[in-house]
Amino acid sequence: MEINPLIIPILGISCGVLAVIGGVFVKPWIKFKQEQLKVQTEMTAEKAAQYAAHTELLEKRVRVLERIVTDKGADLAGQIEDLRDEPQKKELN
Repeated sequence: MEINPLIIPILGISCGVLAVIGGVFVKPWIKFKQEQLKVQTEMTAEKAAQYAAHTELLEKRVRVLERIVTDKGADLAGQIEDLRDEPQKKELN
C-alpha cells in the first residue's frame, strides 16, 4: 500500500490552519463566554441578596401583624397607623 506523497504537507498545513483559527476565533470566544458567565453570576448573587432582604422585611412585618392580632389588649388602630408610617420614616433616613 502506497501513501500519497502530498498527504504529509496537507496534514501539516491543516494543523497550522487549525492552530491559527483556534487562536484567532476560538480563544477570544471562550474568553467572552467566561466574562459573560462572570457577569451573570454577579447579577444572580445580587438578585439573591435583594430577595433575601425583601423576605426579611416581609417576615418582620408578618411578625408584627401576628403580634397585633394575638395581643387583645393593644390599641389596634394606633399600631396599624404606626405600620403605615414606618415605610415613610425609612425613606427619610
